[in-house]
Amino acid sequence: MRPVSKVTHAMKWLSTGLLFSAAAVSAKQVEVHDPVMTKEGDTYYVFSTGPGITYYESKDLTNWKLTGRVFKDEPSWAKRISPSFDGHLWAPDVYEKNGKFYLYYSVSAFGKNTSAIGVTVNETLDPSSPDYKWIDYGIVVESVPERDDWNAIDPAIIEDDNGTPWMSFGSFWGGLKLVQLDDDMVRLAKPEKWHHIASRPNTEHGPIEAPYIFKKNGYYYLFVSFDKCCRGVESTYNVRVGRSKNIEGPYLDQQGRSMVDGGGSLVIEGNKDWAALGHNAAYTFDGKDYLVLHAYETADNGVQKLRILPMSWKNDWPVVNPADLNKLKTKLKK
Repeated sequence: MRPVSKVTHAMKWLSTGLLFSAAAVSAKQVEVHDPVMTKEGDTYYVFSTGPGITYYESKDLTNWKLTGRVFKDEPSWAKRISPSFDGHLWAPDVYEKNGKFYLYYSVSAFGKNTSAIGVTVNETLDPSSPDYKWIDYGIVVESVPERDDWNAIDPAIIEDDNGTPWMSFGSFWGGLKLVQLDDDMVRLAKPEKWHHIASRPNTEHGPIEAPYIFKKNGYYYLFVSFDKCCRGVESTYNVRVGRSKNIEGPYLDQQGRSMVDGGGSLVIEGNKDWAALGHNAAYTFDGKDYLVLHAYETADNGVQKLRILPMSWKNDWPVVNPADLNKLKTKLKK
């Protein structure tokens, strides 16, 4: 490129690109890690990693306000699991069953599998309701270093075609697990039924986490996140998927590779505007399917933003449009 072109390019960037970038980040967006969503009445709720589990509410999926936090005080057992616990509860999932909302959450030490998944239950998500009260049922499953080659974080709940509840979970180590829950939703079923559903056996540290199973088109779709989160613009997160006719698996990608052996078809990855994205969930609201995730915005120094992307289907595989990352922004109201 000639020097004059470089100058022209620089001036153009200063006069238009910088202004565009400033405008792009000027409106306050919802900043979350590991978002999950549900709907009660006409109100959507998003829960995320944060102090006491942070959550937000919206009427239209675009304009959101901070509702508050689930836990005013930390779970009584948290520091037994992680002595350095600082009040941040990780990677929740929320599931409605029989008129109750079950919120699963993780306590862990970063980079270790000293971890546990707990559950707290409420009859409503509306803090103004007289029925609003979280009741914590404690630990559902716990991982112990040198005993377990898996990590008890990143829970997600699914019921199979018979109404049996299952919890998928896991991060790095030996991969992702699926375990049957008891009908009360707060403990593992007996005898315990465990399944190994995904891993990356020939990679350093096995970077796979955040399983989420979504039922559609006669299949169970297992969404996962490959590679690394939580590094701002240096993050490499991306979303992969496989499917199975049976909830226990095996989950195969579009090339027929088992996700236990490292398979997983790409759903969406980072681009110049969004360094990386992942830890997704998938939902059907009012007849429309959505992929919900967090993405690291390059123009805002890699700050993580909530994204709710319409999801379509091609040959019974999920499709999202990367252009929607820029089009469908959230707005945080005061």
